[in-house]
Amino acid sequence: MDSVCAPGYLGRKRGEVVRTRTTLLFAHTQQWLGTYGGAGNGDSRGELLRALETLASILKRWQFPLDHAILRLDGQYGDFAVVVDLASSGHCYVTRGKDYGLLDLPAIQARLAQPPDQVTTHPETGTCRALFDCPDIPLTGTELTMRSIVATHPATEKSAPVGVTRDGIVYELFFTALPQVAFTPADVAGLYLHRGAFETVLSDEDTEQDPDRWVSHTPSGQEFWQILSQWMWNLRLELGHRFSPTPMRTTTFAPAREEPLPASVHDHVPSVMYGPPEWAQPARKGTFGGADFEPQADGTLRCPAGHPLYAQERRREQDDSLRVVYAARIADCRQCPLREQCQGHGKDTKHPRRVSAVLRPIGTCLSSALSPPQPEASSPVLWGDWGRCQTRRAFTSLLRTQTVTITPSVSPSVRTDPVPLTRSQRAHWRMSWAQRLARNAAKPSGPSVQIHLFGIPSTFAISVGLAA
Repeated sequence: MDSVCAPGYLGRKRGEVVRTRTTLLFAHTQQWLGTYGGAGNGDSRGELLRALETLASILKRWQFPLDHAILRLDGQYGDFAVVVDLASSGHCYVTRGKDYGLLDLPAIQARLAQPPDQVTTHPETGTCRALFDCPDIPLTGTELTMRSIVATHPATEKSAPVGVTRDGIVYELFFTALPQVAFTPADVAGLYLHRGAFETVLSDEDTEQDPDRWVSHTPSGQEFWQILSQWMWNLRLELGHRFSPTPMRTTTFAPAREEPLPASVHDHVPSVMYGPPEWAQPARKGTFGGADFEPQADGTLRCPAGHPLYAQERRREQDDSLRVVYAARIADCRQCPLREQCQGHGKDTKHPRRVSAVLRPIGTCLSSALSPPQPEASSPVLWGDWGRCQTRRAFTSLLRTQTVTITPSVSPSVRTDPVPLTRSQRAHWRMSWAQRLARNAAKPSGPSVQIHLFGIPSTFAISVGLAA
């Protein structure tokens, strides 16, 4: 299984052998649009870029403009580098931020010193959040800006599971490209926490299908199982809608704005202009330096072995220069044939290759933060979807009522005396994959099994070679 999975971290203990996947879900029908597997903790940035390509092709087939779809991502993608990727690609996004260093920006501190834009109360938990809208926060090192929403509520425990706690107040960040004229801060928070959430769908999928089970010794076979599971999920939704057609439910997600939008205090945002990057020099003679890593059009670097390096950190230095730090995936570095020449430590290193570049400021300019005047939100935001849980679960209950008869053939049992186990055999978690597969394999002398399925059409049974 070494080619299928890799050491990762699932929250219990480090060094677990795991495999992860990235999924793309259509929220209005709960249908899956894509799945991307990865060994270990996966390549989240690379899998996100693949998902963006899939989404762009689907929207093109549906004849929808790119900015007419809202991409909701979970907190794993809420760092600065991913937001730059999303803003550069032209996708409209909503994500939870995890770069809490933005709270120290003067623009956000000045906004937090003023009254909040809105106050919302969660209907189930009763959590009361004060929402502060911070539009047009500049993305350092680029000409792009993002809209950041800060949500605060009093801390009820020492360390909140989500967000950062400062002086008894929990701060949460939401990043979005949705325009202020159409979506209020409460709309953005409600879209992320309620309508756009997909955690319940993942829970139902694990209960009904268990797509993460092991079924193959190869990565392609394991990923095919995940694709097949999602195809079956989509087929159940399609058949349930055709057998029990129901009209689409339309909900007023946000009412029309009655009062005009207040004028923004950020009419112009200073944008710093930077010169070409200055790459780090090689650590020693004969090793690769920063100039040996080729910049790509998607904002990544390509190492001499062909592996990508993603921008992980952007920080401002004391002389107002910008340092961008790129990092590779540790799974790529472990098996790289150029590892010793790249990192200079041979097999002793435990960290992936990192490359840094320094951008020197060459001037500033004032860029208009707001687009030309937009019309007021005179129409409500409507949310349309179908009731999918009832038809899908009814179909699953029907399948469980079908009769399946399993008839094992009786073979004479051979009595054998038990053999004492060694300590390593007793601790079965120390077994290799080859030992586990040999232990679980069916014995040639074992009984054969006949399975009788009822309710299968004869034409279908004959087509797949079953005895009808």
